[in-house]
Amino acid sequence: MKITVNKMRTALKGSALALLAGLMTTTALSVPAMAADFNLRAVANSNENDEDYDGLIVFKDFVEAHSNGKIKVDLYIGTQLCGNGTECIQAVEDGSVDIYISTSGGAANMFPYIQVLDLPYVLPDDRTAEAVLQGDFVRELRKSILADTDDKLRLMAIGNTGGWRNFANTKRTVKQPSDLEGLKIRTVVADLPQELVKALGASPTPIPWPELYTSFQTGVVEGSKNGITDIMGMKFPEAGLKYVTLDGHAYMSALWYMNNEAFLDMPPELRKVIVDGFRALQQATFASPKRKSIAAYDAFKKSGGKLYVPTPEEKAKFQESAAPVYIWFQENVKDGKKWFDLLKSESEKAQQQIAAADKADLS
Repeated sequence: MKITVNKMRTALKGSALALLAGLMTTTALSVPAMAADFNLRAVANSNENDEDYDGLIVFKDFVEAHSNGKIKVDLYIGTQLCGNGTECIQAVEDGSVDIYISTSGGAANMFPYIQVLDLPYVLPDDRTAEAVLQGDFVRELRKSILADTDDKLRLMAIGNTGGWRNFANTKRTVKQPSDLEGLKIRTVVADLPQELVKALGASPTPIPWPELYTSFQTGVVEGSKNGITDIMGMKFPEAGLKYVTLDGHAYMSALWYMNNEAFLDMPPELRKVIVDGFRALQQATFASPKRKSIAAYDAFKKSGGKLYVPTPEEKAKFQESAAPVYIWFQENVKDGKKWFDLLKSESEKAQQQIAAADKADLS
């Protein structure tokens, strides 16, 4: 039997490759994978379409890469480890969860002063809100939360989860506060949103989020305070929600917590990686709602929805009508005046800096 030179080369090459593959397999089996020095369990009670998930993906990638594998981040999206704000925050305190994100309303029963973030019209736009939430205001909140939890719960960053809260309803276009009179507006259980709805002449109606769609259909409520991505994500126009007024009364803040012991157990260089990772997460959550809202507004209009942008004069009427909420907060929340004054002064400072930068850029 004749064997050509090419066939011999092919056979030898195949044998060499098989031998090499076998050696690589043996080597892989004999050398264990490098285990991380720190394993972090991060929870978000949302889904993979949410800004919170976007932020966690950025955080996980940043931290694992910049720690050279010394930190591993496991994501738990939904309610696998804990089911709601109170339960999850307590889980972070006791160390069964390392990282968690909540809205201000979701933590208001534990830290009432966090409701300062829901005070209407104090933060007028994205640039102001983002500047304030990267500054000393957050550091002061961190100190208070640490003190109130015996140094167990550490506020790492405040991002965004859904853009801005706007008034939406099933009945009519709302151009000024008087147009809200008599409407039943869905709120969360927290006091401050209910005080705002009452101040504007409407009727606050606490309804669990999963029940809101059918509540619109049946007329149990006629309006809500939501961002456009939530409105479209839940298909509320199909339930009758047709009117959205872009009054932007509240920036939808997302508070990111970490177990303080887990943070301090790390060497300084890895704590720096964690802090930088939360900064990257924050930037991702600042950006994500802006991108997602473009398609959401377009879909809302195509569904027959009506958008209304208040004039500066109309928006001033909303702010004026909301003034009782500022008084309520200062009189009914411990250290309420301190937190209101701090947020207001930080907002004014940021607006002045932005105005100066705009003047320089436009001249």
